[in-house]
Amino acid sequence: MNYKILISTLLGVILFATVHETKAQGTQMFRLGEGMVRIAEPGQLADTLAVWGDISNSGRYIVPRGTRPHELISYARGIQRGVGGGGDQVQLDWSSRRVEINISTFNPETGEETVENFTFQYRDPFPAELRNYELKNDQIITVELKRSATILDYIRFVSPITTFIASTYFLIERLSD
Repeated sequence: MNYKILISTLLGVILFATVHETKAQGTQMFRLGEGMVRIAEPGQLADTLAVWGDISNSGRYIVPRGTRPHELISYARGIQRGVGGGGDQVQLDWSSRRVEINISTFNPETGEETVENFTFQYRDPFPAELRNYELKNDQIITVELKRSATILDYIRFVSPITTFIASTYFLIERLSD
């Protein structure tokens, strides 16, 4: 019987020795391993959610039941800078960015997956329907930062084609002489 107490104490010490603790909006945040973060306090009703995409800290989150998308994005440290447009690492003009949040829910009884899509400009207020949305267990939340195409994007697309056509033309001219 003493062995059970000793083993459970030892496992508890090992678990807490490997957990990194930080503050997150008045609650504790524990990194349980690569890509797994526990926000909910032990014993609290919790949901497990996946956050993917253009987010600073993607992964699985164990959050208190009733967590809202903006809270989850805050736990994941917000939208990642330097994304949205082919991985450009230049300073972004945030006023022209569009944020797309998809919340995917799988129904195991019917085998169907439903996706709710929320799109808004980064500079605009967070949409009320998204602010009031209650996340549920096993949902997948993807965040994508998009931008409108610029003249530079069109030049990057057209210039290789133009170069290929011109090179082919000059090669044919050269070979025909």
